[in-house]
Order: sequence, then structure tokens, then C-alpha cells
Amino acid sequence: MQKLLIVDDNQQITSILAEYAKKNSYDVLLAYDGETALEIFHNEQPDVVLLDVMMPKKDGFAVCREIRETSNVPILMITARGEDFERIMGLEIGADDYIVKPFSPGEVMARIKAVMRRVQQDPVNTQLFSFHDLTINLENYTVTVDNQPILLTKKELDLLWTLASNRKKAYSRDELLNLLWGFDYFGDTRTVDSHIKRLRSKLNQVDHPLWDIKTIWGVGYKFEVLSDEN
Repeated sequence: MQKLLIVDDNQQITSILAEYAKKNSYDVLLAYDGETALEIFHNEQPDVVLLDVMMPKKDGFAVCREIRETSNVPILMITARGEDFERIMGLEIGADDYIVKPFSPGEVMARIKAVMRRVQQDPVNTQLFSFHDLTINLENYTVTVDNQPILLTKKELDLLWTLASNRKKAYSRDELLNLLWGFDYFGDTRTVDSHIKRLRSKLNQVDHPLWDIKTIWGVGYKFEVLSDEN
């Protein structure tokens, strides 16, 4: 049975979600503040985390960041209606999806299942990619450039892997959105652009003269080889 950690300081919400989650065959863990959430996470190693933004002691952003330091467990963040900056921030720091209040418990369960399906149906069947000074390891989710580690979120790493391992292909924004976030993701192509921007910024911390992530105007993005080698 998969473990679902629900983190929200509103006990009425957690009670309702826990009931629905149990009906959907999840082993439910509950936390009502950020510090307790992290303690439970490290002790219980849940399979998926449902995380509210506004909480006492540590907010959802801080909890998400700390989890992402050691784990790529699926995280869905709960944000207030109209607070776009919360949604964008959550995606930037590594959340896999977001849910806007108010919501129905059925919608939450559907979104959790959708994220879990994407994780379980990951089409990548190899674990290591290497090209000149770039190495991507999917077993431990690490990236190095010229032997220097580059700290990426799961989505940034997945994006880099997709482009680099298919370097002859130019991907449209819609293709990347559907491939990495799923057809049932309620976002738009600006999500892809913001992830590309952050990915480039992190990769550019180390010189990599033989390759780059190129914008193909009117199309999208591709991994461009700047050398005749390989």
C-alpha cells in the first residue's frame, strides 16, 4: 500500500482528504505544520506528498525545498485561489503539480493518481547519459558538468534528459509540456519557458563550450551540439 503524506493546518480539510485517500487504498500520514511534516517524511518515506503552502512553523515552500534536497518523491502543492505566485514558486522549487482552493476531494485524488501514473510510466529505460563534459544520472538524480555537480529540481533534470538524449530533435513547448507534465496538467507553455530559463542559468555556472540548450524560434527548444565531435 502506498503512503500518502497530507500536510495542512486545517484539520477539517485533512480529515476529509484522509477519508477519501483511504477509500483509494492509500496508507495516510497526517501533519499539521511544516516541522512535523518533515519529521514524518524522513521517518516514514511516503510515496507521495500533498502539501499546503500556508502553514505554521515552516511553510510549504520551505518543506518542499528541504524534501527536494534528498528526494524526488512526487509533491502536489495546495495554493490559494488567485495566488499565481504560489503556483509558480511551487513549480520552480520542484513541485510536480498544484491544486487550487477550493477543491473537491475527488479532484485531489484524481490529480494524485495522475502524478503517480506519470512517475510509474516514465519512458526512460536507461539510467545514465553522458555527452562530453555533461553527465546525467537518473538512478540518483544528479547532473555534473566538467565533474562539477549542478543542483537541479526533478523537472529541470527530466527536461535536460529529454533534450540531451534526443539531441537531433527540436521539441515544441506543447510537446515538452505534455511529455513531462502530462496531458492532464492544468498549466500552460509558460511553465516550460520558466523551467528552461532556470535550467540554463544553473548550467551556465560551469562553462560548456561544446553544447547548449538552444531556442528554435517558432518551434521550441533543442539540445545543440556546438562541435563536430560525436
